[in-house]
Amino acid sequence: MTKKPNIAIIIGSTRAARFADKPATWLLENAQKRDDMSFELVDLRDYDLPLFDEVASNLWVPSQDPRAVKWQQKLAEFDGYIFVTSEYNHSVSGSLKNALDQAYKEWNHKPAAAMGYGGVGAARAIEHLRGIAVELQMVPLRNAVHLGAGEFMKVSPLGANGPMSEVDAVLQPALGSMLDELLWWAEATMAQRAKTA
Repeated sequence: MTKKPNIAIIIGSTRAARFADKPATWLLENAQKRDDMSFELVDLRDYDLPLFDEVASNLWVPSQDPRAVKWQQKLAEFDGYIFVTSEYNHSVSGSLKNALDQAYKEWNHKPAAAMGYGGVGAARAIEHLRGIAVELQMVPLRNAVHLGAGEFMKVSPLGANGPMSEVDAVLQPALGSMLDELLWWAEATMAQRAKTA
């Protein structure tokens, strides 16, 4: 395969007080050390998505709202996704769920990875995200990066608010496993999508 997989790192929170920027920046900087995939940070704040209000998914009917179409066009550029997610009441944020609902075809047959943060490293949110990904015909990955418990408190404004370098050594093994798995599935799905295009 000659084309490197192009991966979006999607920031799933839009709150003014979000913590997401810190782990997302760490993730991007570390992912870009690899030469087998390319990465781009995609911030939901840059896409003024309405609450989903189309007549149906764009699998069945083209979306009418130009904001949704712009989002779909951006997603179509990528061969896989890493979602940076918080955990709101044991699930993903409303903004991330809405963004997932705003597209369908663009997600199909591509891998979905995740980095979660919070008390339990957003483990429950990532489990919900995997179920959503299956319905969107994505390939949810087993491996994820969980920034939780004491490590989260070391870098969160709720705790010591230290730099991500303080938890780097703890997160690197999970990151390596996740990115290796992401590469495998990205290349596999790219080959199959090209074959069936």
